[in-house]
Amino acid sequence: MKRYVIIGNGVAAAGCIEGIRSLDPDGEITVISEEDHPVYSRPLISYLLEGKTDTERMKYRPDGFYKENGCLVLYGRRAVSVDAARRTVTTDDGAEIPYDGLCVAAGSRPFVPPFEGLGTVKNKFPFMTLDDALALDKALMSGPDVLIVGAGLIGLKCAEGIRDRAKSVTVCDLADRVLSSILDPDCAAVVQKHLEQHGIGFMLGDTVIRFEDGRAYMKNGGTVDFDVLVLAVGVRANCELVKNAGGEVNRGIIVDERMKTTLDGVYAAGDCAEGYDASLGARRVLAILPNAYMQGNTAGKNMAGGCATFDNAVPMNSVGFFGLHIMTAGVYDGEMLEDAENGSIRRLFVKEGRLAGFILIGGTDRAGIYTSLIRERTPLDTIDFDFTKKVVSNLIFSQDVRRKKFGGVV
Repeated sequence: MKRYVIIGNGVAAAGCIEGIRSLDPDGEITVISEEDHPVYSRPLISYLLEGKTDTERMKYRPDGFYKENGCLVLYGRRAVSVDAARRTVTTDDGAEIPYDGLCVAAGSRPFVPPFEGLGTVKNKFPFMTLDDALALDKALMSGPDVLIVGAGLIGLKCAEGIRDRAKSVTVCDLADRVLSSILDPDCAAVVQKHLEQHGIGFMLGDTVIRFEDGRAYMKNGGTVDFDVLVLAVGVRANCELVKNAGGEVNRGIIVDERMKTTLDGVYAAGDCAEGYDASLGARRVLAILPNAYMQGNTAGKNMAGGCATFDNAVPMNSVGFFGLHIMTAGVYDGEMLEDAENGSIRRLFVKEGRLAGFILIGGTDRAGIYTSLIRERTPLDTIDFDFTKKVVSNLIFSQDVRRKKFGGVV
């Protein structure tokens, strides 16, 4: 009977469990979970603060998930080392857990710059986990002034989630625009204006140089008074366990298309893994939920003796702020084709006869067809691409292709 160990208890771990069980119904599965919660959907933590969801509805799998899959979950335990030669994982309580197959799905952690005076700030919070959201929830009871450092996805979703519970919300970022990692300047300006209309203030191209007595002193000379500080500057992949065990790491843990690391019997998945980006044609960390699940599922199948691959991942983001929906995917390289009307923006990027990426603001219906074109590197001269520049429909594909893709729907 095989012994499987999974470090981490997020979406990648759930995918890994289901991947293992699809091929091996009997092997022992041990999950090392630093958090005290069953697997949940992290993108929902901002909606928890808004009161739009609760901890029950945030669960990614039902209550019986672990029992039905024969898993032993070690809640509140942290893996501190991996011995690849002896095939053991040591936890923070000194226990040694042997494995035949190991999946490191340890996720990422907040990156906190060494701001002067940060240690004097009492009410400061990251915003990545359910526990972060629950702690921030208590600090919002008094209706405070809130400063958020970071205008990326994490910081802006936090701003949306707390806006109606705070006296004021100010977001600062060293970048000159919001969502700088996924939006170009024009599209970012549209999103920023929408957020400002809903009461979010911005200090962009600016950052904190020091904190003192509930006040942030900014690089450009201004100051911001605050009661609560949220640090959403960025994240770092948790790849130290594999690095210290002798495995290859870069920004994340290096994996091949089977999710295998350079260590024998060790796989990695999710936000800590650096896999192949089909849109870029190179490896990079793709910290998105669907990618985490697929990587975990692929790793699980291969740990159980299968031969699964996942080599067509693409960066994708689907997010909404106060009713404005945004979807992006791929890379923004090549010729840009734009359609802007009725408050919506559609930007398609075409390179070497293929769709390389897109930005959609407003109208995002059926955007998965665009994503499919990027993921499968479909030559645009094989479809009716002129039709889909404005209308997203499966009619762009031939009848034979529609049968294969959509199960007989023509």
